[in-house]
Amino acid sequence: MIPLYNEADVIAEVIAGLRPHFEHVVCVDDGSRDGSAAIAARAGAQLVQHPVNLGQGAALQTGISFALTHPECEYIVTFDADGQHRVQDALDMLELARAEDLAVVFGSRFLDDRTNPGWIKKVILKTAVWVTNLTTSLRLTDAHNGLRVIRRDAAEQIELKQDRMAHATEIVLELGRTGLPWKEHPVELLYTDYSKAKGQSVLNSVNILVDLVVR
Repeated sequence: MIPLYNEADVIAEVIAGLRPHFEHVVCVDDGSRDGSAAIAARAGAQLVQHPVNLGQGAALQTGISFALTHPECEYIVTFDADGQHRVQDALDMLELARAEDLAVVFGSRFLDDRTNPGWIKKVILKTAVWVTNLTTSLRLTDAHNGLRVIRRDAAEQIELKQDRMAHATEIVLELGRTGLPWKEHPVELLYTDYSKAKGQSVLNSVNILVDLVVR
């Protein structure tokens, strides 16, 4: 399940990488203005649309609710639209969830040294981890990673109300409250020329800081 907002340049490639491995790829288009929705549909994704931009938290909640309307849905894998996540990491996390009967597997870029986010972003992300661990029952090493595997019984207990970056802490809080088994799994985040050109790394860091202050 992919929250999607103005990623027309890369979303077809992201979907193409997922489709050989995942029968159901769902994009929740959050009011994109660049044709992302049409591109995602042509690439073979199922499409759910917000008529206006509501934020990534709202897109995640819409996607979770959509998935749960399908009785055959056992797991939801949340996956970013910008090309920074690796399909193999998602597959490995899903395999771990099944093998160890886990309700949640969180991706973490800080469990190995493959990812280099830069020192500014790393400091901000580590601060986010510290705040999240203070305010939730879980102890994570990476609190703002969009790659997650969520089993149906855990997903049924999620009701996100934070629409922007604060949803990342909120979803950890709600999953922790379930008391269901969880683990982290090492993943590599690909900071591509595309994401750097958009200024996405710095912008997300600023958003995380603002949401932490508000929280």
